[in-house]
Amino acid sequence: MEPLGLIAGLGDLPVQVYQAAKDDGRPVHVVRIAGFEEPALADAGGDTVGAGEIGKLLKSLKGAGCKDVVFAGIVKRPAFDKLRLDMRGARLLPKVLAAAKKGDDALLRVIVDMLDDEGFTVRGAEEATASLLASQGLIGGSAPTQQDMSDLSKAAKVAGVMGDLDIGQGCIVCDGLVLAVEAQEGTDQMLQRCASLPVELRGTADQRRGVLVKRAKPGQDRRIDLPTAGVSTIEGVAAAGLSGLAVEAGGALLLDRKSMIERAADLGVFIYGFDPETET
Repeated sequence: MEPLGLIAGLGDLPVQVYQAAKDDGRPVHVVRIAGFEEPALADAGGDTVGAGEIGKLLKSLKGAGCKDVVFAGIVKRPAFDKLRLDMRGARLLPKVLAAAKKGDDALLRVIVDMLDDEGFTVRGAEEATASLLASQGLIGGSAPTQQDMSDLSKAAKVAGVMGDLDIGQGCIVCDGLVLAVEAQEGTDQMLQRCASLPVELRGTADQRRGVLVKRAKPGQDRRIDLPTAGVSTIEGVAAAGLSGLAVEAGGALLLDRKSMIERAADLGVFIYGFDPETET
């Protein structure tokens, strides 16, 4: 069986993709992005390439015999004026710079298109780890209230507009009021901002109010950068006094679902998979 090429950044997702493929008996060739090496994959072998070393990336994947490639993990947008480019990277740079002005999704699509042109098949992380994909309906905790569902619907609409502008994938609404939207800081820091707001605006551990929604950007290439949530997301939701987390069914990844469900029950919050056709 040919190895899966895993282009890995930081976080739990590349670790779970790696482990799922190994559990299925498939070898994995890990290519780490320099500066964003996930410590849990330190013993996984493979190579490390700089963000501008496109030729080295291709050589690594082809040398390992990879045909299927998965992107997984956190890699921040590089400082283009400080990139160390190899020859292939320099040739691709004009396209990268043009795409960067249009947003992170456009930037990632340039890399995906390049891999497609080189004969690779870029697959979504959920294809390697189907069990991570969020299901529809109540996933964990108690059922959302009518007010929770109203907040969920508004947050999903706001997140959709944000996605159209390539701003972020998350929004928090409490009693119809938008408390926070996610930009480049990420979900955990957005939740920390929400937790610092006056309790008049948000819920508390004794009286939870408000919902965090994470959803894919409209028109997003779902092979890359699907929204993810994990135990830390549940803990952040609880710390902010929110009622729960809602993610797009079939459009978000839940990392270590069992632990997420257990933690949600412990903290008194819900996890819900919404249908974007009916809730927005």
